[in-house]
Amino acid sequence: MLTFIKEIFTWWNRQTLGTRLDTLLFGRLKGEDDFGNKYYEDKKGRRWVIYKGEIDATKIPQEWFSWIHHTKNKIENLHKIKKYDWQINHKPNQTGTKNAYKPDKNNNATKKKYTTWNS
Repeated sequence: MLTFIKEIFTWWNRQTLGTRLDTLLFGRLKGEDDFGNKYYEDKKGRRWVIYKGEIDATKIPQEWFSWIHHTKNKIENLHKIKKYDWQINHKPNQTGTKNAYKPDKNNNATKKKYTTWNS
């Protein structure tokens, strides 16, 4: 019950009631990615994503990015997207998490990299 109430009043957290109804009535499931996000399309050609968990646009991997934006990518059309062992898996934006990039701050980094000119 609490989830249903949250769905009505908090549009920024997850899908809204309107999106749920639109998906049930008109949406056709086109696929799902590794993160669990589901991709839908209606008869008019509108496309949307139902995110698993919180909404974050950086959770859309490269395989689905061109599809959601109606961009024709010749490489994707000619070849199946192939993952090589040297490729890193897609990660959403890590800012604000414990995995965020933090450069090492040591004493040498704060020292001047030059000497001032003395007259």
